[in-house]
Amino acid sequence: MKKCFLLFGAFLLLSQLVFAQHPHILSERARANVIDQWLEERIQTVLPEIMDRTGIDMWVIISREYNEDPVIKTFLPATWHAARRRTMLVMFKPEGSREVESLAVARYAVGKSFQKAWDPDTEPDQWKALAQLISDRNPKKIGINMAKDYGHADGLNVTEYNSLIENLPEELKSRVTSAQDLAVGWLETRTASEMATYKHLQTIANTIIAEGLSEAVITPGVTTTEDVVWWYRERILELKLDTWFHPTVDIQRADPSSQEHLRSFAVKPESAVIMPGDLLHIDFGITYLRLNTDTQQLAYVLKPDEKQIPQYLKDALMVGNRLQDILTSQFVAGRSGNAILRETRKIMEKEGIKGSIYSHPLGFYGHASGPTIGMWDNQGDTPGAGDYPLFPNTAYAIELNAVVFVKEWNKDIRVMLEEGAFFDGEKVTYFDGRQREILAIPRIRPYLGN
Repeated sequence: MKKCFLLFGAFLLLSQLVFAQHPHILSERARANVIDQWLEERIQTVLPEIMDRTGIDMWVIISREYNEDPVIKTFLPATWHAARRRTMLVMFKPEGSREVESLAVARYAVGKSFQKAWDPDTEPDQWKALAQLISDRNPKKIGINMAKDYGHADGLNVTEYNSLIENLPEELKSRVTSAQDLAVGWLETRTASEMATYKHLQTIANTIIAEGLSEAVITPGVTTTEDVVWWYRERILELKLDTWFHPTVDIQRADPSSQEHLRSFAVKPESAVIMPGDLLHIDFGITYLRLNTDTQQLAYVLKPDEKQIPQYLKDALMVGNRLQDILTSQFVAGRSGNAILRETRKIMEKEGIKGSIYSHPLGFYGHASGPTIGMWDNQGDTPGAGDYPLFPNTAYAIELNAVVFVKEWNKDIRVMLEEGAFFDGEKVTYFDGRQREILAIPRIRPYLGN
């Protein structure tokens, strides 16, 4: 008996340590240093490559304070929370050069990366100063952020566009072109430094998810799904992190009157009391070091007579894992998002797997720029964003669901999964692995007997 109590006490202590500890999170000052170091590295390595790839030798980004272009935010130093007055950034890569000249036509230098290139005392008109700077460099193509297919790359508003065109010399106006592919390439490409940290970022997210989907937070018969959602919001704040969307926690259960498996993704699930026998699903993301996660996982609330996850749910998860494997096997450099979706669905049909694919890029934004691989409400081609090709050194949320009939419940369930992953040009690697076992609530521990 004494041995049993000691074992149980040791388990409780271990549980508390597991739920209390988190991977190291940097201070705000340390984060700012990392962000600025990464920005310097990106300008020196990523930017020249993408400018060469897209054939744009000058990129002009213009934003007014609190009406920021989505791209300019990724060029601002960590201590800048917004553009100042009107901020103009110019990036010029002369033919044959391996470096990009980065200038700010603004009253201030913009961090270390963009040197001040406007003297208001000499030329009071900022637009004329910009036009002169462009003329002096005589670029072949002037890329601006106006884009049909990506909101992230469409940040130049009509006022700024009109002012730019009005002030440019006639011979340069015809050289103005959309920088859509340049902006997308900049946003989607991940450096080795960023990828070294993305695993850590995903581990932080997974640790928070596991803590919330546990007996540390959930009391069956008492705790509601909304209680858990708001616990997550509070926990994110406690850890001095941020989120880019409000989490969701929903339930699938054996009750034949429960039709949650038929719910549209456009409809927010209603709050419900969590009960033994419930299959929980979470959609959760955090923001850290200007990078984002997007994760969906499953947990099951054990019934009093259950000592492990039911085999039929384990089998259902395996179908979801198989669907992940099918999708990632179709990641081929140069292949469009639409083509990846089509090839994936061919294999799904051949293997008799029902479900949906709706994967998307990850990075500076949660729903980031790059190839769209299906939509939850469209399993056909997505014009524009779906036609964009897959490039190496890019990150994705491998997001999908497999619809599996569970005879023990006499109905279908959705195995909804989403995991962050990196494509290096040859293969897909999950940031921090992927869910291969459903989380048990409470955590499964050695059976101590009655």
